Amino acid sequence: MSRIHRRTLLKASGVSLALPMLESMSPVFGATKSQPPKRMVFVCTALGLHPPFLWPEIAGRDYEKTAYLELLDEHREQFTLFSGLQHEDQNGRQPHDSELTWLTAARKPGMGGFRNTISIDQVAAEQLGDETRFSSVTLGTMKAQSQSFNSGGVMIPAQTSPAKLFAQLFLAGSPQQVKAQKQRLLDGKSVLDGLRSQAKALKSKASSADNHLLEDYFDSIRVAESNIQAKQGWLEKQKPEIDASQPEDIADHADLIGRTQLLMDLVPLIVQTDSSRVISILIQDHYVVPKVTGVTGNHHNLSHHGQDPAKIDQLQKIESEIVTCFSSLLGQMNSRSEAGNTLLDNTSVLFGSNLGNANAHHAKNLPIFLAGGGFEHGRYVPCESGTPLSNLFVTMLNQSGVELDRFGQSNGSLNW
Repeated sequence: MSRIHRRTLLKASGVSLALPMLESMSPVFGATKSQPPKRMVFVCTALGLHPPFLWPEIAGRDYEKTAYLELLDEHREQFTLFSGLQHEDQNGRQPHDSELTWLTAARKPGMGGFRNTISIDQVAAEQLGDETRFSSVTLGTMKAQSQSFNSGGVMIPAQTSPAKLFAQLFLAGSPQQVKAQKQRLLDGKSVLDGLRSQAKALKSKASSADNHLLEDYFDSIRVAESNIQAKQGWLEKQKPEIDASQPEDIADHADLIGRTQLLMDLVPLIVQTDSSRVISILIQDHYVVPKVTGVTGNHHNLSHHGQDPAKIDQLQKIESEIVTCFSSLLGQMNSRSEAGNTLLDNTSVLFGSNLGNANAHHAKNLPIFLAGGGFEHGRYVPCESGTPLSNLFVTMLNQSGVELDRFGQSNGSLNW
């Protein structure tokens, strides 16, 4: 079996496509028997999850299925649910200022003189991002606001266009060549169409396991392309006089779930190609009635339901769709093999919120899921009330090879 260089690309007509890491690549795999790199993904749904639909009463492995846990049941052995975690001093000038500090644990967000601190994803990026094209990728469903902050406390703007991100990550060439490829994508054609001969030659050099991985990867590319093309709001069909290198953002702000799902679909591709090892996603308030069947209220207003059963019923519909997007991410990550494991085995995925009770703006007892990453999962772990979420951050960093004793408000690491 021939060795394939890690930087190998498929190229045709000046357009290049990144490849996933293969066991035939050197020095990452092959003779060195090195393990795939560790990665970290952070997903925050900023308006929380309604507690009665989330928390089980039984701790440990035998926890019961609640309304939201039922949606994740097929991945039960791949994640751990924590309660009791929080950051202290999160009452800011505005009731939702805790969004600023979910990944930093800085105190008193938004108050006079407040300056944020570095976020956990950027700490990880400083250690894990040297060998990737992007040290980190920061995404948002609505606007450039993010939860990623550099060491100077400056926010890193979020990318909100899946079509633009797809082009940045997977298309290379002259502006004219990339423009032409984007137009082909809009016309329903795949970037893979022009790479058939190179792909065939690559497969002849790869192992049987690599060929299976390549087929999975190519299928994922096609699915991502189809989803982007199908969502006309993401990328308006270009006319000859329009510059195709400037894709339009989604036209319909109400498509909260569509935007969220497209970002989730890109995560496995980013990870698989080693384009970045650190990804953060903020699922934001879109200030409109979301396109969810049976929902007639604004997401933000429904989160402040005042115990109104009709509002809670609509809120559940929205949050169920968001949890289903998280389930889709876990399914995609767990179905793709990598050096005898799965992408999820080598990727720590944190999903949760900066609000434990959005109805009252409480930033305590935060809903926190941790999936993958080589941890032992399959349990509900109720931590002592007030346990620093930063303790879990320290554990995640250490598991990913970033050796730190402290982060944010931590007073140790979290073990379970």
